[in-house]
Amino acid sequence: CKKTTTGRSKAMAIIVRLDVLMAERKVKSIDLAERLGLTPVAVSRLKTGKIKAMRLETMDAICKTLGCQPGDLFEYIPDVEAEGLFDLDSPEDAD
Repeated sequence: CKKTTTGRSKAMAIIVRLDVLMAERKVKSIDLAERLGLTPVAVSRLKTGKIKAMRLETMDAICKTLGCQPGDLFEYIPDVEAEGLFDLDSPEDAD
C-alpha cells in the first residue's frame, strides 16, 4: 500500500477477482498454474491480490484459459470503501 502524507497506508481501490473467476469455473490453483506456466505460489499471489502489477501476457493467458475478459479480472471500488476492506494499521501494509 502507498503511504499518504499523514504516514498512513492508502488502500488500493483495484480488487483482483481471479479467485471468484476460478471458483465459478471450478478451476484449481494447481491446474491454472500448470496451464499458465506459473508456479502455484505465483497463482496464489494473483488470487489474493498481493501483486503490484500484472504482465499483459499473463492477463492474456488467464483470459484465454478461463474464457473471460480483462475487466472480469478486476473490480474498481472507491477509496473510501477500499479503506474499510483492509486493516491499514497492520505491519504487513507498511512499506
